[in-house]
Order: sequence, then C-alpha cells, then structure tokens
Amino acid sequence: MTSTTAATPTPGQLPAQTKDPKERRIALASSFLGATVEYYDFLLYAAAAGLVFPQLFFDGIDHKLATTLSFVILLTGYLARPLGSMAFGHFGDKYGRKNVLIVTLMMMGFVSLAIGLMPSSLVIGSAAPILLVILRITQGVAIGGEWAGATLMAMEHSANGKKGLGASIAIAGGPAGAVLSTLVLALFAAISGESFANPEKYFATDWGWRVPFLLSFVIVLIGLFMRAHVKESPEFEAARRAGKVHTGVPLVRMLREAPKDLVLGILAGVGGLFVQGAQGSFMVPHIVASTAAMETPVSRSSALMMITVGSVMAIFVMPALAALSDRLGRRRVMLAGGVVSVLGIWAVFALIGTGEPLKVWIGMVLMVGVVQPAQYGPIGAFISEKFSPELRYTGSGITFQMASILGAGMAPLIANRVVTVESGLTPLAWVITGAFAISSLAIFLSRETAHPMSHVERFEETNLFKG
Repeated sequence: MTSTTAATPTPGQLPAQTKDPKERRIALASSFLGATVEYYDFLLYAAAAGLVFPQLFFDGIDHKLATTLSFVILLTGYLARPLGSMAFGHFGDKYGRKNVLIVTLMMMGFVSLAIGLMPSSLVIGSAAPILLVILRITQGVAIGGEWAGATLMAMEHSANGKKGLGASIAIAGGPAGAVLSTLVLALFAAISGESFANPEKYFATDWGWRVPFLLSFVIVLIGLFMRAHVKESPEFEAARRAGKVHTGVPLVRMLREAPKDLVLGILAGVGGLFVQGAQGSFMVPHIVASTAAMETPVSRSSALMMITVGSVMAIFVMPALAALSDRLGRRRVMLAGGVVSVLGIWAVFALIGTGEPLKVWIGMVLMVGVVQPAQYGPIGAFISEKFSPELRYTGSGITFQMASILGAGMAPLIANRVVTVESGLTPLAWVITGAFAISSLAIFLSRETAHPMSHVERFEETNLFKG
C-alpha cells in the first residue's frame, strides 16, 4: 500500500505554489523575521544559561552543579517543544498556518518579557528556579509550534524547484536570531560591566543581562505586523479544496501512515542540532574559563562575538546549500555536508584547543558558520517534504522537535559531562562525530524528496519574476 503521506506527486502533478512574486516575497520575509524573533528569544536563554543563570538563580550551590541545573532547565524547553508541535500542529493542519504563527510569536514575546523581569534567588529564594522552569517550558511549547509553521509558510509559498531554498529562508532565521541575541548580549555584557549579572541587588546590579530579554517585546511587535499581512499557504488551501483537511486527527494519521519517515527525519537532524546546542550554551563559557589563566584570555563579550560572526556566515551558507539541494537532491547535498562537518569539527577543536585568541576566533567562526550548517542547511525541506500538506505541520514539527531534544537539548549536558581540563575537547569531538554518523545513515536510508523544476517551468518562473 502506498502511504498517503508520500511527498512525491503523481506524474504530471507538482505541489501548489504562489504565482504572485510580491505575495511570495512577503511570505518569505515574514517567515524569516518571525523565525528570527523566535530564535532570538530562545537562543538568548541558551546563551544566558551558561553565563548568567548559575549565579543568579542557584545561589549557594557549587558552580559546576549550578551550571548543570541551568542546563537541565534549558533542556526542559526542548522537552516541551514536541508538545507545542503536537498542539499547534493539530490546529495548523486543521485550520491553516497563519493564525497559529501569530499565537506562537505572542507567547514567545511575553515569556521573554517575564524572564527579563524575574528576581534572582537572593530575592525570592527557591521560587526563582521554579518560575524559570515554568517560563522555559512555555517558551518551548511556543517554539515547538513556530518552527514548522514558519518553515511551511516559506516553503509552500515558494516556486516548484525552489522549495528547499524557500524553507531555508525560515531556517536562516535561526542564525539570524543567534546574531541578534549574542550581539545584544555581548553589547550589554561590555557596557554594564559588574552590573551584567551581579545578584546582590535586584535590577540595580544585574540589569545588563535583563535588557536583551526586555528588548524582545519590541521586536515581537514588528514580527506580528509582518505576519498579519501574509496570506494562507497555497498548498494547505489546495488540500482543503480537495477535501483532505478535517479527515481524522493529524497526529494519529501521521503516526499510523509515516512512522519510518518520522524516525529517519528525527535521526537526520541530530548531528547539526547537537553542534547548534553546544556552540552557545557550552562553548562560550568553556572558552572563557579555559583561557582565563592565559596571557591573553578570551573575554565573555569576545566569545559571544565569535558566535555572532559565525552566525552571519551561516545565514548565507544555509540558503546556498538548500538551493543546491533543489538542483542536486537533498540526500546528496546533506551526505556531503556530513563529511564536511565531521572533518571540520576536529580541525575546529584543534584550533580552539590552542587557546590563542586568533585561532580560537577562527575555530569558533568556522564551527558556527560551516560545521553546523553543512548538513543542516536543507533540513527544513528535507523533513517537511516527507509529509503531505494536511499532515505536514504536525509531522514536520514533531520530527524536528524530537531531533532538537536528542541534539541541541542534550548537547550542553553531554558536553559539560565529557569535557574536562585534562581531556580538552577531544571526547566532545568523538560524540559529535558519532552524531553526524547517525544522521548521515538516516539520510542515506531516506527517500529523495526534492522535485526540481523542468526547463519549461524554470523559464516561466524567470519571466514571472521579470513581470
């Protein structure tokens, strides 16, 4: 029996697409901006988890244990993301993508506002980490619904043969959000000095880390304005007209009809997401601590700036690789990317291990800008195309968020456990190598999902944009 979730259209059929170039550009821009805002909020917490939260919310606890607890709370956000993808995916597959995305964006904005106003444990005691857990879970639920919706709105509005590039525009909101979050955090780490994260007096001596969270609410308003002007996905509308929507529970159908696609999609994303999870929350404090006793130590703001520069590179690398996958196929490009990532991580860690500021800079920039996106760039279309439009929000959302738990969510905890002063980064390099090996095997076992345009369609698309 042929699965109803098969991504390959029947002969002569191609997925629905938006014909109006202006409408297409608005959809892509809103997906990119919305994803940027969401990841700004989410990654701001990840960066602060290693730099700020141990001393602010776990007062009186050994620093190593406090850091571990902070990373555990970071993990709770990842654990909550599949719940968000199930809940918001259900409504996104039943009623459309647009309104769901407005709700997820508002949730993220209010959570970041609340985190920015939170008192430390010196002020409210054990209530501080408890509140932090609640807010982090809420944040995870929101982004669990955001990723799939933003990716699908960009991909499903894109031209046939350019679906990978379209999806990657939303995916590139991740590094764009990282640029914003680390840049703003680095800026306020520099200008606030001792007031960046001093828990002694609420807001008077710890305002530096709070301002980036509070600024999030302003950015959210811009994102909401953009999303209000986007039309519904043409592929979802085509599925609704065909009577495929409202035919059962999307989650149940997806689990029954596409279990293999779900498992392979989860494993395919682990490698790139593991590196993504380790680079900000673990690598930044590790670099600061490991170079502290050297003649030229790396400062906190400098380490954050490395993430920023690498993320700028990733914004361009990801769409380039996704566009290449539109021409050559997702599997071929992603398998080659896995080789680049494995070789790259050993070279990068060798540079960082020297402790020399210039080599550390080069290593971190390459880790963020090349090693992480090399296999990850086409992931949005690769996962989403495994499922048909009426199940795609739920299927792609759960797939990606489960991969996030195994990859990005576990990365800081594993890295914090295996890396010691004596071992350096070598154990972590082996763990990352294993993660990419698993992802590459899953990609190899997956079916190809790219549907390149024919010569006639490519000619018509070119003339459409000229008109």
